[in-house]
Amino acid sequence: MELSAPTVDTPPQPWTGRFDGDTPEHRRWWQAVEPLASAVDNAPGRPAVLLGFASDAGVARNKGRVGAAKGPAAIRTALGPLAFHLDRMVFDAGDVTVEGDKLEPGQERLGSAVTPLIDAGALTVVLGGGHETAFASYLGVAQSHAVQDGLRLGVLNLDAHFDLRSYDPAHGGTRSSGTPFLQMAHAEAAEGRKLNYAVVGISEPNNTRALFETAEELDVKFLLDEDCSPAATEEFVAAFLAGIDVLYLTIDLDVLPAAVAPGVSAPAAYGVPLEIISAICKQVAASGKLLHFDVAELNPAFDVDSRTAKVAARLVNTLLR
Repeated sequence: MELSAPTVDTPPQPWTGRFDGDTPEHRRWWQAVEPLASAVDNAPGRPAVLLGFASDAGVARNKGRVGAAKGPAAIRTALGPLAFHLDRMVFDAGDVTVEGDKLEPGQERLGSAVTPLIDAGALTVVLGGGHETAFASYLGVAQSHAVQDGLRLGVLNLDAHFDLRSYDPAHGGTRSSGTPFLQMAHAEAAEGRKLNYAVVGISEPNNTRALFETAEELDVKFLLDEDCSPAATEEFVAAFLAGIDVLYLTIDLDVLPAAVAPGVSAPAAYGVPLEIISAICKQVAASGKLLHFDVAELNPAFDVDSRTAKVAARLVNTLLR
């Protein structure tokens, strides 16, 4: 496998964490992660490559609580001290940064960075960023050889929201953190495909009737937060995985209860328990179909004791096990 460092706005920065020793049995994430530029040709196994998407332009457009642009750094900080038990190499490719309201060019840059890494055989991991991260990830996934060669793509979103808002300027809309999956549906249609989209954790009170109608029109599969028992979620995810060849998983941290994930733009009054979200991550990782995943909506300014960052780090670690 030959991995080349993509063009980014900020190169990977040094990782830090607790030091217990240099031997493998003492190793922590900060000691294991290497800059992508140092990757050797033909890296063994399937390495993971981390990319940050430092953006909250979409959240600002969606009139949410801004601050998610600092999410990638916070997730790395939370990952650094974790004990490293992975059997794969992990590389850091740095960050794509959205300056001001320049969202669309930033999404294009992130997508362009992701595609060649997927094509080289890496498991790509994007650290957001508001949930506008999802459309940036999609651009990278959709242009990969896997999808272009006809493999059936599924998009699984762990989220309290459909994020299917209209972005038609004629109706007051704009591309934002609330529109990525409608953008995906339109992009797939333009390519003669249908978006295969499923959501776990939908909060009925936080999605308008219009959004439910859009979901119905697009044949979106969803599970309400109140219905997310262990058995129901396992069955739902298994049925979705059975109908696809490759998976793009996106995690909006506001799917979790506010007590677990306070550091998001829209904290959940109900939410899906962490143990269920973690079980879904294990199920997805074990499927062998995971092509790419991202974690979005961490806002360090509203976090409490770094709870949300630590949860995000734990989920990343789980998906890479």
